[in-house]
Amino acid sequence: MPVDANLSRTRLSKLITEGAVRVNGEVITDPKARAHEGSDVQITVQEAAESHILPEDIPLDVIFEDADLIVINKPAGMVVHPAPGTPAGTLVNALLHHCGDDLSGVGGMKRPGIVHRIDKETSGLLVVAKSDAAHHGLAAQFADHSCERYYKALVYGVPDANDPRLRGVKGANFETSNILKLTTQLARHKTDRQRQAVLFQGGRHAVTRARTVQRFGQPEVLALMECWLETGRTHQIRVHMTHAGHGLVGDPTYGGKRKLPKGALSEAGLAALQGFGRQALHAAVLGFVHPVSGENMRFEAPLPADMTKLLAALTP
Repeated sequence: MPVDANLSRTRLSKLITEGAVRVNGEVITDPKARAHEGSDVQITVQEAAESHILPEDIPLDVIFEDADLIVINKPAGMVVHPAPGTPAGTLVNALLHHCGDDLSGVGGMKRPGIVHRIDKETSGLLVVAKSDAAHHGLAAQFADHSCERYYKALVYGVPDANDPRLRGVKGANFETSNILKLTTQLARHKTDRQRQAVLFQGGRHAVTRARTVQRFGQPEVLALMECWLETGRTHQIRVHMTHAGHGLVGDPTYGGKRKLPKGALSEAGLAALQGFGRQALHAAVLGFVHPVSGENMRFEAPLPADMTKLLAALTP
């Protein structure tokens, strides 16, 4: 196929099984059929079909958009893709309405191409493909971990290279400039399918780095961390920071509450902390190479209002 046709192996296999491929005039439906030199191969690619997902007029914070992709600053509370528990009100529903006929089709259907996700209660940056060309190019970058992704996270405790407890955590070590590196395997929890678990055999390789940006409390009991991903696994930052003993504030799945020393925070700070209703995690920076133009692209999203308000209350 011509490179600019941007048909993936999966799409081509589907076209074959659907009877859209003829070899020397004969329809071939077996993807394993042998190809012979000199054969005439015709592939019929239909216009992209309408998605079964309904468009919804939901406001979006669009950071960048062109004919091939769109970068969104997702609010906390929004699910990225429809699922049995959330069939509507998702980012995909909103994008179908926002993009309309600008979606040229991903995988044979007029739909946005989701190449990565962030959790429902995590805010911040996402890039979504609007064309097959962009979808393939972005998916390849996320697969080889060449995208730049930085998060801001508020955690309990302050990770420090001089902490003997942390030095004893398997998979944790410190690099120069007090950068915490966490290297483990991650897999779905054996008994709780909503959670991920740290492993050292099996699962998928996962690497997170984090550095302390700001400290809070007397004594210091909280830290604003900048975390960046070498890999991108489900719940990776949340699981890794919890494994290190520095779970995220407000995280309901991995233990987002901790008893603090009396008087460590002001009454206003403690009230704001206790009232924070989601994991304090924000996808702040996203960088990638534009899959069509080849341009280096980098976007930043400031902390959302709820995290900004919380940090202000924690600051004396």
